[in-house]
Amino acid sequence: MQLGETIILDGKATAAAVRADVRAATQRLIEGGGRPPGLAVVLVGDDPASQVYVRSKDRDATEAGFQARTIRLAADTPQGELLALIDELGEDAGVHGILVQLPLPAGFDATEVIERIPAHKDVDGLTSASVAALVMGRPGHRPCTPSGCLELLDRAGIGIEGRHMVIVGRSALVGKPLVQLALERNATVTICHSRTRNLADHCRRADVLVAAVGVPHLIQGDWIQPGAVVLDVGINRGEDGKLIGDVDFEAARGVAGWITPVPGGIGPMTRAMLLVNTLAAAAQAAGRSLEELGFQD
Repeated sequence: MQLGETIILDGKATAAAVRADVRAATQRLIEGGGRPPGLAVVLVGDDPASQVYVRSKDRDATEAGFQARTIRLAADTPQGELLALIDELGEDAGVHGILVQLPLPAGFDATEVIERIPAHKDVDGLTSASVAALVMGRPGHRPCTPSGCLELLDRAGIGIEGRHMVIVGRSALVGKPLVQLALERNATVTICHSRTRNLADHCRRADVLVAAVGVPHLIQGDWIQPGAVVLDVGINRGEDGKLIGDVDFEAARGVAGWITPVPGGIGPMTRAMLLVNTLAAAAQAAGRSLEELGFQD
């Protein structure tokens, strides 16, 4: 869809296209004798937002033809019991992807929990083995949100080779892995954070501006180079309770060439890429590749 001269990058529609491709490739995998992709999601506690996310992931996986399984544990479950469960899932040949929903309740060592996931089943791309593979340019699962950013650009026909990408936010979930993924695409990357001086000036130099810092409406319209691509990864609650991004959308849409909305932008792409990673793990287990299954990546 289009507003004025700014094209709105519809993550919801693009994610639906990705899921359709995953569903078709899954059918080919099964017809070729492979197991259906198995995704196990572990939810500890009763955080309301996590409950919503997990239900969405379960629905997406089931619709794609996966064997979806959600395991719910009480918030006071001993850490050892959670680790034992991950070990059990790691040994289960019918489970190709393991996802532990974050954040974990207080008292859990999230680092130890995530590190317990075998790298080949780490479909969130968060273990140290997955991070090392990303940095070294070796095969492995890539984090879903930055992968979703690039998939959205790819399907919109927007290349980043030789372009200047400015990333605002240096989290391990988005900013840092996106640097590596963009460098693999031969982009020139600048990463900014809370200590960056003259942040607005850096943003104005971006051909592709990614806001992933978690500060509502931090990025103003006059921070954006006319015609730039703006990816808003931020998810914040406004004073009226509605979801808003890190970019002032109304101010930016008359300046940017392309922009993602919040909601309906990067969020759906993140969930879609979880399916892609799980499909890739199932294909590898069957001695196949996504390309062999005709997945349109």
